[in-house]
Amino acid sequence: MSGGGIPTLRRCFQLGQTRNHASRGSAFWSENAATQLSTQTVTTKDYSAAREPADDERTSLLWFPVLDAKPRRGRRLALPGARHQFWTYVCGVLVSFVVIAALSILTGLLITHVALRVHWLAGDDERLVRFLARHRSGSLTDASLVGSIMAGGVVLPIIAGIAAVIAAVAKHWRLAGFLVFALAVESGSYRATTLVIHRHRPEVHRLESLPVDASYPSGHTAASIAVYWGIALLLTSRISNVTARICIWTVAALIPLYVAFSRMYRGMHHPLDIGGGVLIGIAALSAMVLVSRAAHDVSPRHRSAPK
Repeated sequence: MSGGGIPTLRRCFQLGQTRNHASRGSAFWSENAATQLSTQTVTTKDYSAAREPADDERTSLLWFPVLDAKPRRGRRLALPGARHQFWTYVCGVLVSFVVIAALSILTGLLITHVALRVHWLAGDDERLVRFLARHRSGSLTDASLVGSIMAGGVVLPIIAGIAAVIAAVAKHWRLAGFLVFALAVESGSYRATTLVIHRHRPEVHRLESLPVDASYPSGHTAASIAVYWGIALLLTSRISNVTARICIWTVAALIPLYVAFSRMYRGMHHPLDIGGGVLIGIAALSAMVLVSRAAHDVSPRHRSAPK
């Protein structure tokens, strides 16, 4: 073999090694890319599954979408303890009570120290109650007693308690606390308001013996909204039939009206007191919907999802 053949063989050998390394590197990067794609696909699927309720939860009779609705982008409710579902719920209830009580007291101060100083407004606020007192009858008095009882301190706690027990047995903890804490926030806000706002009840013969300076707000009206509207909200979030939804909300709307009429008929509240109760009831119910959604958003399966 001539001397020029040896360098040629060396160049061929080196060229073969270079191609071999290139093919191995290409195979390595292909496998690595496939692995990353597979990991990303699984992660995406897991994340999607973590963000959606499980199938068995959706098919449960006690699953109500209104408590699980996702907040709009950028409108997530931020609460203390946002990394833990239990503390998010507890902090949400406490914050709701403080805020609603403060707003109710502020509204009461505006009514008693500003609005009622307007002579015609104060007169009209008393006139309706006097009209109802002059037109009392046996049947209307009995009906007003029913309206007061159905929104009183016995019936509503029983309804909320039964709902809580059923939900707790099924391990639907947020549902178990929904009506109970809606009623608790409403009741606490009402009590806090009456400690600060002292308004005398209407100057008519009253059919109940309650503190005379606790006219504002109407706790019965507020409680009826928190519980009965809460039930309607849960039911209509599961029902797609429009007629059924209208019927449910019609009944739910008539109950507080009936309760409000009963409380004024019995000489316990003015119309402005009823308005204050409506504000507390709606605020307490709305707050518990938001708190339930916030707690759902930090549930264990959501926290395990990658960001």
